[in-house]
Amino acid sequence: MTMDLAHAVPADIATDARGTTGGSPQPAHPQSLLALPPGEARDSLLAVHAVLQTQLPPGRLAIYEAGGGSTSFLPLEVLDRAHVTVVDIDEDQIRNNDYAQETILGDVQTWRFKPDSFDLVICYNVIEHLSDVEAALIRFCESLKPGGLILIGAPNPRSLSGVVTKYSPHWFHVWFYRHVRGEVQAGRPGHPPFPTFFHPLVTLSNLEAFANTHGLRFVYRKEYESPRFPEMRLRKPVFAALIDAVAVVINCLLPGKTDVRHGDYHLVLRKH
Repeated sequence: MTMDLAHAVPADIATDARGTTGGSPQPAHPQSLLALPPGEARDSLLAVHAVLQTQLPPGRLAIYEAGGGSTSFLPLEVLDRAHVTVVDIDEDQIRNNDYAQETILGDVQTWRFKPDSFDLVICYNVIEHLSDVEAALIRFCESLKPGGLILIGAPNPRSLSGVVTKYSPHWFHVWFYRHVRGEVQAGRPGHPPFPTFFHPLVTLSNLEAFANTHGLRFVYRKEYESPRFPEMRLRKPVFAALIDAVAVVINCLLPGKTDVRHGDYHLVLRKH
């Protein structure tokens, strides 16, 4: 049974952009929350944090992060009691990582750990860059302990931003990051955006079908507005207004309650 907790986050973890909790100063999570503008993306990440804090076992944790650079998306309470192992194919990303206890230069699509090794596997903003997502997911399942969790954060290929990303050249992605998002290092070694493949399993319905046939139960599922939209509204309000208008028109033409601004999703899955 899926729990949509994006609007049911416990007050004691509702951290604001300054890293405060319940009015008293607290250490903010390393960049992952600070980098997100207020909006659905941030709300959903906080909800994911709530799920992890309540669903992971007490005591020391073994965590495998498939792809990991300078930013962790885990809550501090989890990170502080975990031994984190990162596998990444990019030497610069490995070099930038400063929170993992073990870093491995390798391919998450082929790297194998002993069965039942980890309490949590996290794959955040990674599967869209893999050419063989199925192989990676099978490796994740093999390495996970019974009852362990998989956290996946990924873009939605069927959203407006997903379609643009899928069918536009990589140089356009770099231009967007540099000139719209203001990230001057974009495209340089170790800095996003990275080439995107959008394997069919990145599509949420296909990923859900894979989970159902591989003994994974849904704990949390949320599609949310891409953080690019609130970023654009702050940095480029005229351009953002144009994109919002285009999205409204497309939404009117599509069936159901589709919102093409829902450019990303979070999934938390439990292994039987």
